[in-house]
Amino acid sequence: MKRLTERWRNEYDWRKHEKEINEELPMFTRDIDIDGFGALNIHYVHKKSETVDAIPLLFCHGWPGSFLEVSKILPLLTASTTEHPSFHVVALSLPGFGFSEAPRKQGFGLNQYAEVAHKLMIALGYNEYVTQGGDWGGIITRKMASVYGGRHHKAWHTNLPAAEPPSWKSPLFFLSFLLTPWSTEEKAGIERTKWFRTKGQGYFGQQSTQPQTLGYGLTDSPVGLLAWIYEKLVLWTDNYNWSDDEVLTWISLYWFSRAGPAASLRIYFELRGDCEDLGRNPTIPMGASFFPKELLVLPAAWLRNSNNVVFESHHKTGGHFAATERPEELVRDVQKMFAKGSPAFAIVPGKTGYA
Repeated sequence: MKRLTERWRNEYDWRKHEKEINEELPMFTRDIDIDGFGALNIHYVHKKSETVDAIPLLFCHGWPGSFLEVSKILPLLTASTTEHPSFHVVALSLPGFGFSEAPRKQGFGLNQYAEVAHKLMIALGYNEYVTQGGDWGGIITRKMASVYGGRHHKAWHTNLPAAEPPSWKSPLFFLSFLLTPWSTEEKAGIERTKWFRTKGQGYFGQQSTQPQTLGYGLTDSPVGLLAWIYEKLVLWTDNYNWSDDEVLTWISLYWFSRAGPAASLRIYFELRGDCEDLGRNPTIPMGASFFPKELLVLPAAWLRNSNNVVFESHHKTGGHFAATERPEELVRDVQKMFAKGSPAFAIVPGKTGYA
């Protein structure tokens, strides 16, 4: 912390990194009307592939992430080749994050976040699309799959594959769960999940109950903001080698965010009830990437029992920020999910992803 604080104060060049972000990421803003909440000006990255029949894909971040997480995967997803499908990529800043406006009144819940993302895709001319997300992005795209699945939202991929544990609501599956020994990977995943729930979830309680109190501290102190987020960047990753400037750019996007550092915390307060009941399971095709240092690492069988899983991949390394930590692996999974011969191939009519 002392080293990072000293560099941030005396050496870090925000204007240099700001220039690099502007040069690397094609960014825009657009007003999106949300039922009952008026128009919000939404910031987003939008890059089209040179492949005409590329698949429209929405990338959705979470907390403490941002649109910046798309940086490493953007050139890989939009690359044109005969070997794998290509994508037109949209990566929004969620309301209250980055350079998007924040909601102006309470009650902006999971349905509204899903509505923002969906209406952005429609506004850009993508009436049919697929999604990729982790953290809140995984939960929001799941809701999109439930609400807009079939007609608009054709398939979804997540690197936070959460699922309900077996119960007597599915007697045969519950019996199978009781009789089947856990694999070494599953045991390690349960231990990781247990660690998070007992020793790593204090922030969640604060942000979901009293976010404004915390917000005053984070808005008043850049060092406090750095400490609050940097802790997660370290503990939620799999020995990822963060450079000092990488960390400081990540934090600076919160410090210089349009609505201020405190605004992004409110998603926890507004969605805490939604998380207790996510609603019906989506029926559209789903893909899942399992990384061992994710926060919730549950048995894949739990996921298959309640979702239409057509692709899954299990990785030996990687954590919560897959797009940053393991961009090649994450993109490879998405490409395989929509490749020729896969169940989700050509899931978007007329958009195979191939030249």
